[in-house]
Amino acid sequence: MSHAAQSRRLKDHIASLETMTRFVLATLALASGVYTYLGVRSLLDGSATVVFFAAVIYSASVSVAMYGFWTYLIRFLPEMRDGGSRLALLGIMAIGSAMIIAMSSWLNAAALAGSAAVEQHLAITIEEYTADLDQAHGNALGALSLLPDIQRAGERFSRLAADEQTSGALTGTSGSGSVVQLLSQMAAQMKELETTIQSSREPIQQAFEQGQKHLSTMRGLVSAPGPIEQRSDQFAAESVALSGVISSLEQTSIAASVSRAAADLTVGFIAPVADGTTPDLAGRQDQVMATIRASVTAQSKALSDAATEILNQPKVPERRYVPLTSAEAVLRYAGDFIPSWAGAISIDLLPAVLVGIMAVVHGVMRRGENELEEADKITAGDMLRSLKYNELLQARLREQQAAEREDGSGLPAAAPATETFSPAEPERSEPSVRQATAENVTPLSLSERKRVEP
Repeated sequence: MSHAAQSRRLKDHIASLETMTRFVLATLALASGVYTYLGVRSLLDGSATVVFFAAVIYSASVSVAMYGFWTYLIRFLPEMRDGGSRLALLGIMAIGSAMIIAMSSWLNAAALAGSAAVEQHLAITIEEYTADLDQAHGNALGALSLLPDIQRAGERFSRLAADEQTSGALTGTSGSGSVVQLLSQMAAQMKELETTIQSSREPIQQAFEQGQKHLSTMRGLVSAPGPIEQRSDQFAAESVALSGVISSLEQTSIAASVSRAAADLTVGFIAPVADGTTPDLAGRQDQVMATIRASVTAQSKALSDAATEILNQPKVPERRYVPLTSAEAVLRYAGDFIPSWAGAISIDLLPAVLVGIMAVVHGVMRRGENELEEADKITAGDMLRSLKYNELLQARLREQQAAEREDGSGLPAAAPATETFSPAEPERSEPSVRQATAENVTPLSLSERKRVEP
């Protein structure tokens, strides 16, 4: 195919696709405007009428701006022949595309994936609250981990008291003396501490079960049907209640109380006076009570250190649920909704592909036209004008021939003054004209004229 034929075919294709190009631009602008309306409506506050008209006006402005912007580019950019002009328009197209993304694409993404983004925000919030509830429950149960040590210490004191009473295992003399009283006293204190820890188990369990119910309700709100705004409001109410449960669990922990009770074992240690009947028995009783005092001090330090370790565990951070609109959620979790973002941006920037196609086609046409001969560059208008001028010339010649036939002398008729002379020349008489014309005409004989006449 010659370059001339290729250029003509490309021109024909561009002309035939003019309506289709406008239709594509209008459709994309309308689609973007619709999704922009859905996205901007969730951001506006006020009465339903005000929100409706404001969203309609904004979306209509976006559609008109997009249609006009891409129409200008698809008209002008392919016609630019120098590199500087092309780069300038490409820069303008890049700036305009960024503006389109800023004013429309993120709202389109909010309309496409706004509800899903808000639901993801709720799901992530549930995970955070679940971790907080488990941490608060673990901190509250931390004191229960001290229960086996306290039970063993209490059982040891009780066993020693029984052995001393029945067989005199410590002092060598059986009976209920000062040592038995001291051991029984320490066993009783351990039993009280054990009872205190045991009594905290039930409130902790109740608070944890209540928190689990709130979490279950919150999970149901995430997957429930209906408008996301209403579900988000109910979710916020449940989160407030759950925060209260977590705070209650933090206060239910008795680790601090255990730490103070363990310190009191040493500070509040009261050893009875040795009541032995003989100085030797009293001395043995003093020795045993000193040993018991050292054992109680060691036990107190161990319990106090364990309780302090529990108290030093990280506290549950104070958490507050922050509701998000669909547009805000899409921006925060943009990485999780890349397909929606790609679709929203493609609706707005797809005309750039059409601009590129037109630029390539016009470039091919120009390269083909540069290789054409002068005759190939004649347009249909030029041909029509040439035919018109040819017809006028033929008509003038026919009129001149007809005038010659009407003249019996065989001389051509004089041309009108308006066609023969210019306004600046003086008019000459008719004989002079006929004489001047006759000088340039070769006379023919009558016989020769008859041979050429039909």
